[in-house]
Amino acid sequence: MKTHITMKEMPESEQPLEKCIRYGARALSDAELLAVILKTGTRNLTALQLAQFFLSRKEKNLLNLVNMRPEEMKEIPGIGQVKAAQLKCIAELAERIAKTSRLRDVRLNEPASVAGYYMESLRHKTKENLLLAMFDAKSHLLGEETISVGTVTNSLVSPREIFMIAMEYRAAHIVLLHNHPSGDPTPSEADLAVTRRVAEGGRILEIVLADHIIIGDNRYISFRENGLLG
Repeated sequence: MKTHITMKEMPESEQPLEKCIRYGARALSDAELLAVILKTGTRNLTALQLAQFFLSRKEKNLLNLVNMRPEEMKEIPGIGQVKAAQLKCIAELAERIAKTSRLRDVRLNEPASVAGYYMESLRHKTKENLLLAMFDAKSHLLGEETISVGTVTNSLVSPREIFMIAMEYRAAHIVLLHNHPSGDPTPSEADLAVTRRVAEGGRILEIVLADHIIIGDNRYISFRENGLLG
């Protein structure tokens, strides 16, 4: 005996796609938005029910799009390689949209603007990521590179590598950024030691270390603001 309702059997006004067309995407819940992306469910679950189940896992919210690996997503019945890839693409697009909207507000001499630009891309990382942001003489952002993934230590971070990349970009100023997965941006002794080494190298090469910013859970600490650049 049939015990579940398919999407087509739902009242049209309750079908996520029809609801989106009629009222706009803002009228949809997180699960409904996800159901529109998923399109199909399983034999026993509608796309909406599959979306609700997906959101109930791990972080129990939309952060699953960011923090779940494709392999973890594929453990959910109804999500195969293609759907997992689509979901990760949605997460990446969201991150890029957030950064693009903040790009025009980035000011080298305003740590809050630099931290804000990188906040969403770093705050949810489960491992420490050290980024190098490079600016020209007029303080325009030239680009960024990931220096390391894992614990930021004095032995693992190479000032030589940092400045080789900076010179390739012809940067006049650089900013180091990394996240603390714990959510607490308080700098460690290793963070302080790395900063001192890079600052010393910058003085020799005349490439200014303008700041080192540690990203926590929606908060940050700027070495520049706190007089810790050395």
